[in-house]
Amino acid sequence: MSTGVARKAWIVATTVGTIEALKDQGIYRWSYTITLLHQHTMNNIRSFAQAKILSPSSAAALNKLMKKI
Repeated sequence: MSTGVARKAWIVATTVGTIEALKDQGIYRWSYTITLLHQHTMNNIRSFAQAKILSPSSAAALNKLMKKI
C-alpha cells in the first residue's frame, strides 16, 4: 500500500472513530442544533451587512441633509 493511500485510510478510520465516539457521548445529536444556530447567525449577519448599505435615494437624501448642516 502506498503512503498516500495508507494516509487516507488512517484519516477515514480516525474520522469514523471520532464520529462514533461523539455519538456515544451524546454530542453528535447537538450537530443539528449547532447547524441551525450557525445558519441563523449567518443569515442575521448577512441582513445586518445589507442594512448598512444605503440605497441611492437614501444616500442622496443624507448628502443633502449633511450639506445643510
